[in-house]
Amino acid sequence: MSCLGQVYGNASSIHFFGQAAKQRMEAARRQVAALIHADPTEIVFTGGGTEADNMAVLGMLRPGSHAITTAIEHPAVLAPCGRLEKDGIAITRLCVGAAGVVNPDDVRRALTPRTALISVMHANNELGTLQPIAEIARIAREAGVPLHVDGVQAAGKVPVDVAALGVDLYSMSAHKLYGPKGVGALYVRRGTSMAPLALGGHHERDRRPGTENVPGIVAFGVAAEVAGRNLAAEGDRLGGLRDRLENAVLDRISGTGINGARWNRTPNTSNMYFEGVDGEALVIALDLRGFAVSTGAACSSGAIAPSHVLTAIGCEPDRARASMRFSLGRSNTLDQVYALVEALEAAVAHLRRISVHA
Repeated sequence: MSCLGQVYGNASSIHFFGQAAKQRMEAARRQVAALIHADPTEIVFTGGGTEADNMAVLGMLRPGSHAITTAIEHPAVLAPCGRLEKDGIAITRLCVGAAGVVNPDDVRRALTPRTALISVMHANNELGTLQPIAEIARIAREAGVPLHVDGVQAAGKVPVDVAALGVDLYSMSAHKLYGPKGVGALYVRRGTSMAPLALGGHHERDRRPGTENVPGIVAFGVAAEVAGRNLAAEGDRLGGLRDRLENAVLDRISGTGINGARWNRTPNTSNMYFEGVDGEALVIALDLRGFAVSTGAACSSGAIAPSHVLTAIGCEPDRARASMRFSLGRSNTLDQVYALVEALEAAVAHLRRISVHA
């Protein structure tokens, strides 16, 4: 609020008002860097996680090169890879097993002399499963190939140390850790050569031209500091709530199960299926009861397509369409979890009943 009302200068200006904004922005850069144990000079502010992913993928690949990614990445990685593929760049999309975790040996086997980038997400946005990033980074380093990690779903939820992990690029988004929408960051390890996506001014050390969103960046910095301060305690609390939610659903509602691994995942995410239930109908039923959940499915041309993540881990289309993602957060309580279980029990029973009579 202070940046909107008082510190409103352009951070690139050399006058007093610009330098006041610059100081606030650089303080935020230090806060965001501290969350992932990076040097502040390695943080590039962006318009969100999608832009950060696009910067990494499109900025690292050249005609004739090759990239390795996985079949369960976010569209912010898969879509630019698809565009580059049309331009003649070879893309290898690695399969994952039912647990939703990529095998590092598959990364090693996919390497070619032309490989210029490996891009593997830290935590999956639908399953919460964590990938073996440190192991993949060792393989990438041995091969001399840069590693980009989409960390949007991990930063602020699990401990992240980019130096210890050994990654070269790491994407983040402010709104995933209670900051504002429309601001993110890309960690670019010192010495990494990356072409900018846009041309213009010399902002962000020539990585991303354009006047910086100072209010959003400053709020991102505060959110990062708060997330880092409460990381362990909040992770334990959310993990406990998630486990109670899953155990209660499995105990009380028949024909249910967990998609992906139940171990080594972010503490806030659960993906469950409800046999014989249409996921979109369940979203609406729970919304009417005051609960906001997601199927993770994409709507295209009026037809509901099953989640590419769930089909990639081997779910049949019917099971994928009957699946639901539950994301717990700072404001959620144990009473709310139990209320959700009761709402689920009633909604699933109702939808199954009308499905039988339809």
